[in-house]
Amino acid sequence: MALAVLRSRALAGLAAPEVTVEVHLANGLPSFNLVGLPDTEVKEARDRVRAAIQNSRFEFPAKRLTVNLAPADLPKESGRFDLPIALGILVASGQIRGETLDQHEFAGELSLSGELRPVRGALAMALASLDGGRAFVLPRASAAEATLAPRADLRPADTLLAVCAHLNGDTPLPTASTETTLPPRSYPDLAEVKGQGPAKRALEVAAAGGHSLLMSGPPGSGKSMLASRLPGILPPMTEEESVASAAIHSVAGGFDAANFGHRPYVAPHHSASAPALVGGGGTPRPGEISLAHNGVLFLDELPEFDRRVLESLREPLETGSIRIARAARREEFPARFQLVAAMNPCPCGFLGHASGKCRCTPDQVARYRGKLSGPLLDRIDLMVEVPAVDEAELAGRNGGESSATVRERVMAARQRQIARQGKANAHLTPDEVDQHCLPDCAGAQLLKRAMGQLSLSARAYHRILRVARTIADLAATPHITGSHVAEAIQYRRGLAD
Repeated sequence: MALAVLRSRALAGLAAPEVTVEVHLANGLPSFNLVGLPDTEVKEARDRVRAAIQNSRFEFPAKRLTVNLAPADLPKESGRFDLPIALGILVASGQIRGETLDQHEFAGELSLSGELRPVRGALAMALASLDGGRAFVLPRASAAEATLAPRADLRPADTLLAVCAHLNGDTPLPTASTETTLPPRSYPDLAEVKGQGPAKRALEVAAAGGHSLLMSGPPGSGKSMLASRLPGILPPMTEEESVASAAIHSVAGGFDAANFGHRPYVAPHHSASAPALVGGGGTPRPGEISLAHNGVLFLDELPEFDRRVLESLREPLETGSIRIARAARREEFPARFQLVAAMNPCPCGFLGHASGKCRCTPDQVARYRGKLSGPLLDRIDLMVEVPAVDEAELAGRNGGESSATVRERVMAARQRQIARQGKANAHLTPDEVDQHCLPDCAGAQLLKRAMGQLSLSARAYHRILRVARTIADLAATPHITGSHVAEAIQYRRGLAD
């Protein structure tokens, strides 16, 4: 036959829309034309496919060759279409059989020798292939990632020859198992942090309710250590959360299947640009906040980030997603991350330190803190001071409770939230706050006075109630009392100073 039609997958955000690969051979001067909005990587497939076919001991047809990637208005990128293009040429030229093409989808980059190389987004494509009901043929190097898609019919292969033998019915490709065994979780232990009792308490409250946290203190006081131990006290990820986070990392590239089921911990450098943090590019890809989906985003030296970069966090902190708009593309990525930030109290870091080393002027301190806008700070639930640790605490052998002990309390509090409202307290809507976070009379009076004295916004009012609800859940108390509200206000006072 002079025409072959195969199925593959493109990437559009987190989706993997189906792409029809049509290969047509016609008489005329030898040529190789690729149409269907291919980018440079796809156009270069012509040379890779030609060499792979010849080195696999097939004949490359000396005819007018046209490859169409449909739909035509969907941009096609990367080398994932090498394999279906090569197979289409071989089927159209009659060198291999094509009766079972409709039962398969293909994706894979070809080396010049005909070996299959891994492709980005294997998990997203495997999940999408479930809707088509076809077997998905992909490089073996991408199979470990794709097997995380439940019930997917995966056929990993090493070479173009192996796929051809499968289509000819000579040597069927084995089916990869999609039974996922979660590796054991391994996180730094909270007991390694000496002292810092109030900061550990704030970290526990943040973990129990999914709240954002800002820590302020001098250099070396343990802010980064505390942040790195937050994933270890968070509840285990559900299978749905694990697959969602893995799909984002798969689309971004470089996903390691060994990290499946582990809470993401993303800590970008303060020199990161806005597109790097929230995502972007000509073909939009997820940024750091999406890579931290269902995990922790740690921003160290918060005031050192560009102000425009920090302001870009305001929308995802509220909505849990980020919408990236370009002239020709619009993509939406999930970004339900837990923000943990750290900063120094002043440019030199030693304001209020017992040593008296700080020499910053009031204007310098004001400019430093002024890099953080009021609307951004208003979206942070907890702020805690992390003072320098004295020598006696550092010399002590006991660092306090382990992560396992704290995690048990956090899990119990989170289970109460799921049973009551089906979500973490940090994600409650204003209507749900009115329903589930009503304080008693003493708590209501205390909150009323705090609203007036601290000039808190309506957003801050709801966030205090959410934090108070989490504190009550940690105490296994069905009602929010005045003491719970007082602790929540205390965490909020630092934002108003």
